[in-house]
Formats: sequence, C-alpha cells, structure tokens
Amino acid sequence: MSNTAKKKKADLKVVIVGEASIGKTCLIRRYIEGTFDPDTSTTLGASFYLKQWGNYNVALWDTAGEERFSGLSSFYCRGASAAILAFDPCSQQSFQALRERFVPLLEAAEKDCLHVVVATKADLVSPSTRAVSSQQVLAFAREINQHLPPKDDKPVIPYFETSSLSGQNVKRLFEYIFEHCLPEGEERKKRTSSSVDLDLENVSSAENKKSCCKT
Repeated sequence: MSNTAKKKKADLKVVIVGEASIGKTCLIRRYIEGTFDPDTSTTLGASFYLKQWGNYNVALWDTAGEERFSGLSSFYCRGASAAILAFDPCSQQSFQALRERFVPLLEAAEKDCLHVVVATKADLVSPSTRAVSSQQVLAFAREINQHLPPKDDKPVIPYFETSSLSGQNVKRLFEYIFEHCLPEGEERKKRTSSSVDLDLENVSSAENKKSCCKT
C-alpha cells in the first residue's frame, strides 16, 4: 500500500445535502457498509466517513437537512470538491428545496465543485407517485454545473436515480464522482465504455428503453 493510502488526511471532500428524511444517510451507508437500515436516525449537525478509493482517501460529509442546521451545513460544505444534492422524486418540495436552500450553501465549496443531483428511494417510485420528472432534474443539473467545462464536448449534467434498499446505482454514483474529481479517475474512465452523462434530448428514449444509462 502506498504512503498516500496510509495517511488519514483526505484527498477529496464530498458533501451530501438535501432535506431531512430523504435518505442521505442511508445512501452513504449503503455505499460504505453495503447495508440498508430502515430505522436509520436523522442526522443532527453532520456525520463524517472516510473511504479509501485506490490510493486516495475520500471524506464523505453527511449533513443535516433541517433548516435550523443550515449554518452548520454551510460550514461543512467549505472546501468540498463535489456535492451530492439529494431529493425524493415523490416530493416536489424536496426538489425545490435544493435550489432554494441547498445550492446557496455550496457557495462555500470549491469554485469548480461538481454538483451531482441524486434522486433517492427509486424503489418507491411509480408513474402515479413521481412528482418530479427526469427532464426537470436534468435541466437543473445542467444549470448548476454551467461553471464546469464540457467533457468530451458534452455539458456536465450528472443525475442519478438511486435506491439504498436495492443498491441501484449507489456504487456507480460514487465511482462517477471519484473518477471526475481524482487524477486516477481519468485513467479508470478510459478503461470503461459506459457514461452517466445524459443529454436532455436523449431523456425520452432512455426512459422508454429503461436504459441503465439513466442514472
């Protein structure tokens, strides 16, 4: 193991924000521990996890979603290179809160911070319960990542639909972030043929085909 992997200092800081009770903690624990606990307690303040990825240490900060903790959440966003903006696709309110409450908190993050929009609880979504369309989310993801240069001549519009219960797209989400933000990630990405960036024009066909590229 390299000296880089042995040290405890984080090489990358990732913060997750979103309203309370939309599954932020379950998402991180599913990735870190590979488990799902339906009785997970609401985060108060913030929780910290350190994950090794290759030769790098990644700090994952799980922040509280309640408005009374907004000051603390802004503090924990400082210096973040990537942010997960999580919402419940069955709740229009939780999606609107991303723009109104949580995007402003990310002003404390790095200037080139990657903003990844994540729908949680995909296992509970059906045509009758979905309150936020994929088109809405992709437009939002495109908007909040305008500060980033295009990759492969395409705009960066990262959007994932995840399930902490089944594990759907959870690993893929975090791998995408690490590949985007860490030097080793570009080399890994060259060895794979899949992409998680979607153009708005391709959303309808992706949904009709139930493609796994719709993350």
